[in-house]
Amino acid sequence: MKVGLFIPCYINAVYPHVGVASYKLLRSLGVDVDYPLDQTCCGQPMANAGFEGEALKLAARFDDLFRRYDYVVGPSASCVAFVRLNHPGILSGEGHRCESAGKIYDICEFIHDVLRPDRLDARFPHKVSIHNSCHGVRELHLSSPSERNVPYYNKLRDLLSLVEGIEVCEPDHVDECCGFGGMFAVEEQAVSVCMAEDKIRHHAATGAEYITGADSSCLMHMQGVIDRKHLPVKTIHIMEILSAQL
Repeated sequence: MKVGLFIPCYINAVYPHVGVASYKLLRSLGVDVDYPLDQTCCGQPMANAGFEGEALKLAARFDDLFRRYDYVVGPSASCVAFVRLNHPGILSGEGHRCESAGKIYDICEFIHDVLRPDRLDARFPHKVSIHNSCHGVRELHLSSPSERNVPYYNKLRDLLSLVEGIEVCEPDHVDECCGFGGMFAVEEQAVSVCMAEDKIRHHAATGAEYITGADSSCLMHMQGVIDRKHLPVKTIHIMEILSAQL
């Protein structure tokens, strides 16, 4: 099983340690993982802004680069969801058959559903509150959506339960949006900040020291508000917890 590690551009530029943690964790679980050095953006920012045509070359490059792997894995639910759900349509107009979209997984989804470890060599003696990001919940099914009458499940919680010393909780309004939403945070800045303040308040009410999730974009948005408001909670990507002390 050969895995291609997809590191989204904002993680590469702003949170490279999340990419390193992802690589370390996969290797520790016995995965034959490769990181293609010439990978670029998947095209999500362009398409979300209404310029889907500008994403065409990026989608084609992505597919050409990653189609040779058995699995493509990335530490960003929103970017993974974009590739899986949008790349086939973007490329079909050019007669390009998209092969990578059917084999891409969010890294939590991949570890939970494909690798299925029963233990992790990780220790994180802190209380954390899980942030269920919109793409992860409703497009990748990382957790059960609260608006549907289905049994509760949360793949992030399952993985965190394998970490020694951790205390895991979830906030009220468990999968309410944090307000980031990519272009939404730019075009509706005031509303976006208010949504983040509400979300952080619910997380902080759990008594958690950290807010964790599978999307650095959501965590970045909330951390910005936390820093400006000097709030007593921090954000951390779930890969940093699952690979702690490896």
